[in-house]
Amino acid sequence: MNKKIVWPLTLLLLAAGTFADAQQPKKVPRIGYLAPGSPASDSPRIDPFRQGLRELGYTEGQDIVIELRFAEGKSERLPALVAELIQLKVDVIVLSGTPAARAAKQATSTIPIVMGSSADPVGTRLVASLARPGGNVTGLSTLGSDLSGKRLELLKEVVPGVSRIAVLSNPTNQSVPALLSETEIAAQSLGVQIQFLEARVPNELNKVFVAIKDRPSALMVVPDPMLFAQRKRLSDLAAESRLPTMAEWEEFVQAGGLMSYGPSFREMFRRAAVYVDKILKGRTPADLPVEQPTKFELMINLKTAKQIGLTIPPNVLARADKVIR
Repeated sequence: MNKKIVWPLTLLLLAAGTFADAQQPKKVPRIGYLAPGSPASDSPRIDPFRQGLRELGYTEGQDIVIELRFAEGKSERLPALVAELIQLKVDVIVLSGTPAARAAKQATSTIPIVMGSSADPVGTRLVASLARPGGNVTGLSTLGSDLSGKRLELLKEVVPGVSRIAVLSNPTNQSVPALLSETEIAAQSLGVQIQFLEARVPNELNKVFVAIKDRPSALMVVPDPMLFAQRKRLSDLAAESRLPTMAEWEEFVQAGGLMSYGPSFREMFRRAAVYVDKILKGRTPADLPVEQPTKFELMINLKTAKQIGLTIPPNVLARADKVIR
């Protein structure tokens, strides 16, 4: 005689629920990436970020989706680009530079924001402190103001008898006041005079070089997305003026500038992937301390040195991490 098996209602419901869950598509985290430059200029940062995600086990297109947005060196575009990412309901926004970070923080207080680099996140009120950010922003700081003195020191070593150095900045960048203050203090200790110059938009760069009076011995470029985007033009104008120039980015030297000294942005953006991973696994930005760089690089362009009639001292050349010959 056949016996009919009666399944408890709870087991039937559980089985139905499990089947329904299996039919639901897996939610793939969506990462918004806001770059201040162009796809080409920002690849030295985007590529290491992607590498960092791969090292953590993420496969782009399967485990994670990256939405890229580029400001093309125009900071005024940042708010609209952030709005696009928010509309896409991204889970995290990764970005570079203080202007981008401020635009993102002003637009959202709920979506986690990871800084791949920012010069002075405490001074610009992006975070409450490096140890405890306290809001929806965390990531990595470049120690921008602390490095100004080192860049001036290197220029003094390279340029014989340097007495006056021009310092170019974009005054619309909220990080600039702290950077200039630190630069002025360092200049006093090194015994050199500073000529402060400003450029808000690319069209002002020609006027900047006309305004360099009494032939300063060298030029230092203060970190800024617009100036980064104009690095080729800056290096060309400096070469025409036979002016030794120092910047933060190695891309500036690759474009023809004389020297760069700053943190390894490749390493910083690879580390940014670690922050994304922790946030996707449930950590909050408020409790993730802001990291400071541990690796710094000096890059020198000997072709440019020869072009402007400058000999790099052997002791400086020996300390260079990268040399273009």
